[in-house]
Amino acid sequence: MEQKGVQLDRETISCSICLDLLKDPVTIPCGHSYCMSCIKGFWDGEDQRKIYSCPQCRQTFAPRPVLVKNTMLADLVEQLKKTGLQAAPADHCYAGPEDVACDVCTGRKLKALKSCLQCLASYCENHLQPHYHVGQFKKHKLVDPSEKLQENICSRHDEVMKMFCRTDQQSICYLCSVDEHKGHDTVSAAAERTERQRELEVSRQQIQQRIQDREKDVKMLQQEVEAVSRSADKAVEDSEKIFTELISLLQKRSSDVKQQIRSQQETEGSRVKELQEKLEQEITELKRKDAELKKLSHTEDHNQFLLNYPSLSQLSASTDSSSINIRPLRYFEDVTAAVSELRDQLQDILREKRTKISLTVTDVDVLLSEPELKTRAEFLRYSREITLDPNTAHTQLLLSDGNRKAELTRQQQSYSRHPDRFTTCSQVLSRESLTGRCYWEVEWRGRDMRVAVAYKNISRDGILYECAFGFNDKSWMLMCDTNSYTFWFNNISTRVSGPGSSRVGVYLDHRAGILSFYSVSETMTLLHRVQTTFTQPLYAGLWLCYQGDTAELCKLK
Repeated sequence: MEQKGVQLDRETISCSICLDLLKDPVTIPCGHSYCMSCIKGFWDGEDQRKIYSCPQCRQTFAPRPVLVKNTMLADLVEQLKKTGLQAAPADHCYAGPEDVACDVCTGRKLKALKSCLQCLASYCENHLQPHYHVGQFKKHKLVDPSEKLQENICSRHDEVMKMFCRTDQQSICYLCSVDEHKGHDTVSAAAERTERQRELEVSRQQIQQRIQDREKDVKMLQQEVEAVSRSADKAVEDSEKIFTELISLLQKRSSDVKQQIRSQQETEGSRVKELQEKLEQEITELKRKDAELKKLSHTEDHNQFLLNYPSLSQLSASTDSSSINIRPLRYFEDVTAAVSELRDQLQDILREKRTKISLTVTDVDVLLSEPELKTRAEFLRYSREITLDPNTAHTQLLLSDGNRKAELTRQQQSYSRHPDRFTTCSQVLSRESLTGRCYWEVEWRGRDMRVAVAYKNISRDGILYECAFGFNDKSWMLMCDTNSYTFWFNNISTRVSGPGSSRVGVYLDHRAGILSFYSVSETMTLLHRVQTTFTQPLYAGLWLCYQGDTAELCKLK
C-alpha cells in the first residue's frame, strides 16, 4: 500500500508538458501545476495572441499571469527525490496503438527497444538487459522493433526460417530444405541477404546516378528557361525600339510631306496673287482709259477730238491670258493618292511580315527529348489543316473539296497564268507553310501517288531533276503504289517495306530536322524517317502520274 501511495504521489507531482517530475513548480490560476520553464515556453508561443491558456483545461487568462514558485510542491518533490526512487515511466514511454510493445511487460506495456530474431520476441530497455549481459543471449541477432516476427516462423514446421530457396524464391526452415524443397538451390538466409545486398547497392548507385543526371537536367532546363527569358526580354526591348524608330520615321516622312505641301501651297499662292494683282492693276488702268475715251467721245469740238484721240486710243500691253492655266480641281489630290498607295503597300508588307514574325515566334521552343510518338492519337495532337494552292497546281490537276483534293485529268484546267505554277510535272504544293511540329494524312486512290515536302523555291519548270519532287535537294518524296513504297531525295531512291495502305501519314518536326512517313490503318507503321537540317519553311506536296488518280489531304479535326 505504501508503494502504491508513492506511485500516486509521483503522478500527482509530474509536469504534463515534459512528463517528468516538476522542476521549480508553479501553479497557475486554474490550479494546475507545471515546471516554470515548461509553462513559460508554452506561453511564449502564445505571446502574439496576448491570450494565455492552460495546456490541460484550456482555461484562458489575460493578461499573462505572473508565475510564483509553489514552495509546497517544491518541498514535496525534494522529499520524493531523497527516497532514492526514480519517477515512473512517462506516458511517452508506454506502447501506443502504432508502437511495438514489450512481450515481457505485464499490465501496461512499455515500448520495445529491440526485437530478437532468435527469441522471436520484442523487449523494452529493462527486459533487454539480459541480451547485453548474459553470455548465451549476446549472440542473438537484435533488430529494430518489428511486429512481423511471426513471419519468420515456418507455418509447416514451426521453426525459424533461416534458409532461402532460390528455386522457389522464398524463405524456408532447415526441415523444408530436406522435405518439399529437397534438391532445390538453397542457401542460408544470411548468404542470400549478402547477395541481394550487393544488388541493392548497385541499384542504389544507379538510382543515385539517375538522380544526379536528373538534377543536372533540371539545372540545364532552368538555365534554358532563364536564357529564354533573357532572349524574350531583349527581343521585346529591341522590337519596341525598332517599332519606335519606324513610327518616328513615318512621323518624319509625314512632317516632310506636310511641309512640302505647305511650301508648294505658299509658292503657288504667291504666284497666283502676283498675277492677280497685275490683272487688277490692268483693270484699273483700262477703266481709267475707258473713262477718258468716254469723255472724249462726248467732245463737240472736232479739232480737239482729233488732236487728243491718237494719244488716248493707244492701249498698254495686255497680260497674256494663256499664262493663266486653270487645271481641273485636283491640285494636291495626287499627293493624297500617292500617300494612300504607300499606306496600302505598307499594309501588305506588314501583313506579310506579321505572319512571318508570328510563325517565327511560335517556332521558338526548347528542344526536349520527347518519347517517340506511337499511337495515332499522339500524332493528331500536331495535326495541321492544310489546303492546296491553286496557283501552284499543274493545269491537268483538278482541285476540289475546298482545295484539299487533287485529280489528274485529261482536260486542261482554266487556271490563270502564275509564276508559281508547275508546268513540267503534274504536281501541287500546299498554300500553308510548315514549321514547328506538324502532322497530316493523305488518302489516295489509283495506281500510285507521291506525297512530298518541298521548299518554296523549288523550280516549277525545266528538266525533271530540277522540278520533280525527290529528284533534287529541295524536296523529299515517298512514292506509294499498291504493292510497295520508295523514298526519293536528291535523285537517290530507297526501297521501303511496310504494309500497304490507302492512307499515308506525314510527321514533321522542322526544328529537330525530322521527317517521317507512316502507313495508317488500325496502327501506325513507320515507313521511312529522315534526319536532316531544314533551312527554309516547307510545303506539303502531291504528285499524280496516271489519269483518274486522286489524292486528298484529310480533315483530321
